[in-house]
Amino acid sequence: MNTPIKRNEFLQPLSREHHHGLLLCWKIRTGLKKGIAPARIKAYADWFYRACLLPHFDMEEKHVFALPGLDPELTQRAIAEHRRLKQLFESETDVAQNLERIERELDQHIRFEERVLFNAVQEKATPAQLQSIARFHTAVTFTENTDDPFWE
Repeated sequence: MNTPIKRNEFLQPLSREHHHGLLLCWKIRTGLKKGIAPARIKAYADWFYRACLLPHFDMEEKHVFALPGLDPELTQRAIAEHRRLKQLFESETDVAQNLERIERELDQHIRFEERVLFNAVQEKATPAQLQSIARFHTAVTFTENTDDPFWE
């Protein structure tokens, strides 16, 4: 069993957003297993992408990945994964296949950020830098889109 990661208080709001991203992956997986029409799942995924993921990616790229002292390979990987996920979400072709890819790649991406990148941030960032992340991050309370709860 994995021991929970002790996350710095200033990174906790971003980690909570990651939790919602993992729930998106679960919802996609559940919808596909239940044979829900891909268009229904995509409508929800598109809402989540616009409302949650794009602001989250922007925050990370501007204020977390830019911290001095971070391994550029880690930040370059995260930015490349953001770019790939954006392409998958914005594609209107091969919807079912792209949903499967989104589910798999977003899950792997979040786990990389939580287990590797955020641990590096906690090791390298000064207390003032961590506080600045919290200052720039305007976390909003997540409000579920229940227009079509296909996963229930």
